[in-house]
Amino acid sequence: MNITLNGEAATTAAATVEELVAEVGAPADGTAVAIDGEVVPRSQWTQKLYDGCSADILTAVQGG
Repeated sequence: MNITLNGEAATTAAATVEELVAEVGAPADGTAVAIDGEVVPRSQWTQKLYDGCSADILTAVQGG
């Protein structure tokens, strides 16, 4: 399926938010996901993705 991932065109085999997070290698802890501008709580990461959706995955980074 074709999606926009963090502002870039991407192709994914992931069917759910959870699968997409795993596919990009982001850790489950400290990761936030938004689909079409709406934050998806981790409890709802089983939400299905659809062709053409826009996904933003952000990971918290420690440092100073």
